[in-house]
Amino acid sequence: MDWLQGIQNAVRYIEDNLTEELDYDEIAKRAFVSSFHFQRAFGILCGFTLGEYIRNRRLTLAGIELSSSDVKVIDVAVKYGYDSPDSFAKAFSRFHGISPSSVKKECANLKFCAPLKIKFKLEGGNVMEYKIETKSAFTVVGKIKEFNSDTSYSEIPKFWTEHYKNGDGEKVCGKYGICFENSMDSKIFKYMIADNFGGGEIPIGFETKEIPANTWAIFPCRGAMPNALQEVNTKIWEEWLPNCREYEIADNCGVELYSDGDMNSPDYYSEIWIPVKKV
Repeated sequence: MDWLQGIQNAVRYIEDNLTEELDYDEIAKRAFVSSFHFQRAFGILCGFTLGEYIRNRRLTLAGIELSSSDVKVIDVAVKYGYDSPDSFAKAFSRFHGISPSSVKKECANLKFCAPLKIKFKLEGGNVMEYKIETKSAFTVVGKIKEFNSDTSYSEIPKFWTEHYKNGDGEKVCGKYGICFENSMDSKIFKYMIADNFGGGEIPIGFETKEIPANTWAIFPCRGAMPNALQEVNTKIWEEWLPNCREYEIADNCGVELYSDGDMNSPDYYSEIWIPVKKV
């Protein structure tokens, strides 16, 4: 898999189809990965979600059209995928700070979101610790909640806070945080706060899930949470994956492993597990 070329292909496909209905699965195919992995990587690498990028690019082009032609607001709204003038006006105003109708009446300052460009530069030389390990299938028990990829970065930490606040941490301490792709909707995925399951009664509101046998690329993270884990996660997608010629992303799940101890400690240990397969 040529990861960088794949990202370039995906961005080009988005730009060529901004006035069409964009399917996240089709976008991800251009990058040779699943929609689940593409959206996670996109957010990590760009600092904003795929949905935000598409929306901002459409609103940028809508602003240009409204300010430079006699096109009607409703026609621009429909062109860029909005069901009603009201929903378009709200989104336009949030982005540009001015209503679409006002653009035609005054010399307004509009915001511009430029198309993404993949820039190749000489980087690296950093030592990144990891190991490839094949693990048998194992069963976990925990609580699962669905998240939208556009808001998951802010919502998943709230899920963890709620888990401990309402006492569920006494039933499942949270050894793992596991992401699962939702096959029905590419923007929605499931996240599970989980422990190993050794049998016995399953607490009300909890469920079990089998993690299939896999080969994993395991990356240690050392330092206070969440910065230590986020920094390693960024390096995986920016440095390790683009330069790895022996492995590519496999199954559509991802595992975070948390150790006991103070998560605010500079010595705290956690891991990121990425499922991989031989190229």
